[in-house]
Amino acid sequence: MTSITPHTPALTSRLPNVGTTIFTVMSALAAETGAVNLGQGFPDFDCDPALVDAVTQAMRAGHNQYPPMPGVPALRQAVAAKMQALYGLACDPNSEITVTAGATQAILTAVLAVVHPGDEVIVLEPCYDSYVPNIELAGGVAVRVPLTPGSFRPDFDAIAAALSPRTRALMINSPHNPSGMVWSAADMQRLQDLLAPTDVLLISDEVYEHMVFDGQQHQSAARFPGLAARAFIVSSFGKTYHVTGWKVGTVVAPAPLTAEFRKVHQFNVFTVNTPMQHALAAYMADPAPYLELPAFYQRKRDLFRQGLASTRLRLLPGEGTYFQCVDISALAVPERDLPEAAFCQWLTREIGVAAIPLSAFYGNGFDQKVIRFCFAKKDDTLREALQRLARL
Repeated sequence: MTSITPHTPALTSRLPNVGTTIFTVMSALAAETGAVNLGQGFPDFDCDPALVDAVTQAMRAGHNQYPPMPGVPALRQAVAAKMQALYGLACDPNSEITVTAGATQAILTAVLAVVHPGDEVIVLEPCYDSYVPNIELAGGVAVRVPLTPGSFRPDFDAIAAALSPRTRALMINSPHNPSGMVWSAADMQRLQDLLAPTDVLLISDEVYEHMVFDGQQHQSAARFPGLAARAFIVSSFGKTYHVTGWKVGTVVAPAPLTAEFRKVHQFNVFTVNTPMQHALAAYMADPAPYLELPAFYQRKRDLFRQGLASTRLRLLPGEGTYFQCVDISALAVPERDLPEAAFCQWLTREIGVAAIPLSAFYGNGFDQKVIRFCFAKKDDTLREALQRLARL
């Protein structure tokens, strides 16, 4: 018998610059130290029991096999009704709405559907950490344009300068993770005007659409005909209904874009969890849960901001999402002189609260002495965190 020495072939990585994410690192450190974890963005409270009951009912009703590839028709119809009611967009549930395995899969699928090797895609930094790897997996080139430091508002002169004949798409996110900034109607109108003479596609990440505060409206790309005609509009049931682990989202796009989107979708996930789709369709019959979400999270935001006001952490505006950013530069030395990432390590170990450095959302690690907390937590969790942060 010939002796065989086991050998694992070496690989050339498709994503050589990707390692363990900051969210994994900080969550592990929080668990190790017993810190209150305000780093990773998910609730520590339960969803509406009626939604869980609806899943059970769907299972007992026999909805346990593959659904149609684009999603359960009733759910796509419910999404179409919501888009019409909230944003005035009439879309065909059969040809313009696709149910996805969460928003992250939706964004990757949109990128793979339209970006060819060498195409440029503009991303506005700081940005969610999947955007650039998605572009690289498609063979595209990420063109990073910074949002205005401090306010995190879009810099349209910089965006215009970044547009080129090779630009295939632009990715935007409002309400914005990590800063909590919300694009205004004037911002969206200016973007519409800027893109009008181009063939640039828009990938609009709107997963926090129902978390906009102080009486503002969410300015979906769906509200602006010139944007809606070129956009993949991404939403998340997980964010809206406090079920991030379900990983169910949607993409709304014009029929020609949806056709290309579904070509990729059918070969990377094919379809999405059947009973949860039926449950979400039934639950959406009552719009109250998402219409009341701004007030629900604004109360948590205000509780958290009120507590932080007594510390030396400087509050940045919190217009939307369930994130609150703070400037650490007014703290005493040596802590204020630590880089953001090192400060978050110190904060977790010494104060007992985990946060995320904003530098993690920039390709070059830009450090502006700003960190991000998540306030999608029980009131008792927030009060415990505030009690610890009061030492600052």
